[in-house]
Amino acid sequence: MQISYARLSYVMAGVVLILVSIGVAANIVKDRERRQNVAIAMTSGDPTRAAEIFRRYGCVGCHIIPGVPGADGKVGGPLTDLRQRVYIGGVVNNTPENLVQWIVFPQRFSANSAMPATGISEAEARDLAAYLYEQ
Repeated sequence: MQISYARLSYVMAGVVLILVSIGVAANIVKDRERRQNVAIAMTSGDPTRAAEIFRRYGCVGCHIIPGVPGADGKVGGPLTDLRQRVYIGGVVNNTPENLVQWIVFPQRFSANSAMPATGISEAEARDLAAYLYEQ
């Protein structure tokens, strides 16, 4: 059986495409793991607990939260790309401790904030902060 040069070229191109796709996928996984590890180190929180906390306290009704089904609220700002922002709530520097404190009691930073004191504990806020910095 004779294979033409053109057919061999298509097969080789397919193999190369598969190998490149595997490499890209591996880099995406590594980047996500790196971001998660950094977020955990920054906040001492566990991002795997965040989705349930976001739902329990109603955050999903006010905010767009990446990766959390049903989190499509339009009352508060979207919580996308939070790790890249300079300010939290437009009033306080974006640091892990400020984010945790903002989540627990935003009126400490902005008396007129529409975000209510929700009753979220500091430990839960650390989990939420870890999730948001991981995204």
